[in-house]
Amino acid sequence: MKLIELIIDDTMEVSGIDAVSIVSSPAIEENWIALKDQNKEYKFAEVSKEKKIIMGALLVPDKPIYRNDEQEGEYYIYFSKDTIRQCMEMFFKNGNQSKATFEHLETISGLTMVESWIVEDTEKDKSNLYNLNVPVGSWVGTIKVDNEVIWNDFIKTGIVKGFSIEGYFADKAKTPLSKVEDDTDKEIEAGLQILELIEDIKKKIQLAKISFDFDDTLSTPKGTELAKKLIKEGNDLYIISARHLKGGIIKKAKDLGIPLSRVYATGSNVNKIAKIKSLKISQHYDNNENVIKQLDGIGKLFTNGK
Repeated sequence: MKLIELIIDDTMEVSGIDAVSIVSSPAIEENWIALKDQNKEYKFAEVSKEKKIIMGALLVPDKPIYRNDEQEGEYYIYFSKDTIRQCMEMFFKNGNQSKATFEHLETISGLTMVESWIVEDTEKDKSNLYNLNVPVGSWVGTIKVDNEVIWNDFIKTGIVKGFSIEGYFADKAKTPLSKVEDDTDKEIEAGLQILELIEDIKKKIQLAKISFDFDDTLSTPKGTELAKKLIKEGNDLYIISARHLKGGIIKKAKDLGIPLSRVYATGSNVNKIAKIKSLKISQHYDNNENVIKQLDGIGKLFTNGK
């Protein structure tokens, strides 16, 4: 059976890891990588329940991973230590530390990688304190979980058990490999478990793109508290204002942890409405009744009363 090394190809327009996923059982699929059922022995550990921080292996070097697809048939893939280090470096250079998914099916917010390293000594490495038992050359990361739904319904309950990666890689064919355990049954079992979770995921992780007008809406104490509540629930928040400049809005965005890439000063209500629609916002809070009337049901009139 073939053993194929996956590598990062600098000539490819898209290459490397672009997201981390939390999964019920970590695997790898095709050249687009999605660890879902492979590293079952490398489950993550809770570093801090109070701070909601978890730690786990993202990639383990030289570990044969079973694959089976229509084009190639059965084969194994693996990552070298050099490629794993390159993956980690590119992940942060591309600013992907806050990109996360659930079972490679749902994009989620509120997960941020706050630590990352390559294991160089298994006895002295920090991962050893948490009994991760990963070999030298492994990529380990810790993630801060600010998404209450993910933490309470999936991590604390033990439904998700490990990290995974998503990305694009080139491959380099190697010599046939023998005496490697066939993981087909494990793959099927994991697939069935994921299918059972899909409906529950859709019900519980109803992540939305929600936007706020700024003046007399998000700028008010009531609007700020509502925004905090929605962020805590795991929603992606945007600020879309009719102001001409972002200057007065940026501090509020930073205080709430809203990326500046989600802050818009459109210059007019007409442009604001157009921007809300183009971004496919699912709900917009605004104190302007005329704006609400033109948002086709997604607008929610904001009043500052008690």
